[in-house]
Amino acid sequence: MPILPDWARAFGPPLFVGRIRTTVEDFVVTERLEIEFSDDGEHDWLHVEKTGANTHWVSEQLANHAGIKPRDVGYAGLKDRHAVTRQWFSVRRPSVEGTDWQSFEAEGVSILGQHVHRRKLKRGAHRGNSFRIALRADNVEQYRSAVVERLVQIEAQGVPNYFGEQRFGRDGSNIDLGNAVLAGHRLPRNKRSMGISAVRSLHFNDELSARVSDGTWNRILPGDKANLDGSGSIFDVDEVTPDLERRYAELDIHPCGSLPAFASIGVESAQRPLRMRVSDLRWEIADDALWLEFVLGRGSYATTVLREIAHS
Repeated sequence: MPILPDWARAFGPPLFVGRIRTTVEDFVVTERLEIEFSDDGEHDWLHVEKTGANTHWVSEQLANHAGIKPRDVGYAGLKDRHAVTRQWFSVRRPSVEGTDWQSFEAEGVSILGQHVHRRKLKRGAHRGNSFRIALRADNVEQYRSAVVERLVQIEAQGVPNYFGEQRFGRDGSNIDLGNAVLAGHRLPRNKRSMGISAVRSLHFNDELSARVSDGTWNRILPGDKANLDGSGSIFDVDEVTPDLERRYAELDIHPCGSLPAFASIGVESAQRPLRMRVSDLRWEIADDALWLEFVLGRGSYATTVLREIAHS
């Protein structure tokens, strides 16, 4: 099994050793989705709270209850299993009468709200996620001043936008899957996808780590591609002008790194911001824990924020 590198940190070594997910309530994720429902159409949109369950399993339970195929259930993104998470699902209505969701039962799952809409929920349709996370440590109060200094840096500069360790599977096993695909082995579709994503993510993290090490992860250089914060807009940077310098200092734009192409299997190259903004950052120390609340854009990992504070 591959051993994942200890990629470079932007603000120095971790301040303390902390424990996360001591209980599922220590890691709460709420999906941020902005939509105006049509109140008619062929899809039930369900606001679901799940505890200790993964998104794919929940989607299967919803499909079974509605009597439809799993492919007719939509969700914007995968959410942590070992957490309390709130996210939206769309479920195709099997008839005009729709589905009786009041009778739905699945362990650790409850339906918070329901709407009818004309369209299926697509992957990546959400704007991001808000988090409430506990970092537990003995005598965490002693780190208060260092924590405050570190959080001020994070709020002002953002953090390196690494893919989280969960992207790579247990002990990096997804990387082995990707290398097997590139070597010409046939794998089930879901394992093929996870494997190729892991290999590309490893390349990106290595590139980002090099930029962190040389101090350019939060600066735009001539020849970079840049991303407009909170959007998929990517543009080339031929010259770094004073206006661009002002905009990246204000976290309005970010330099990009690359996800490599694999022409042999039809995968094209893509870009991903090297930096992510950490919005609405709040914190408190209580109950032997540093409690953090913040908002991240879609595709970003809360664990990459935590690794700039503590070794967890």
